Amino acid sequence: MKEENQVKKNFVITKKIAKHGNQAIIVVPKVLENQLKPGTTCQISIEVLDNLNLGVEDEY
Repeated sequence: MKEENQVKKNFVITKKIAKHGNQAIIVVPKVLENQLKPGTTCQISIEVLDNLNLGVEDEY
């Protein structure tokens, strides 16, 4: 098995959760598009900053 040199890259972004059909999604900012291509494995940690409950159902 070939071992590749991997560089750990960290990004901190603050996003509102979007809705796509029945699913809640996080949209990747365009500026990170080259770093986070489809198929890239990422570790995502979510810290809830607020919950304003603006009529959004809590079905997520």
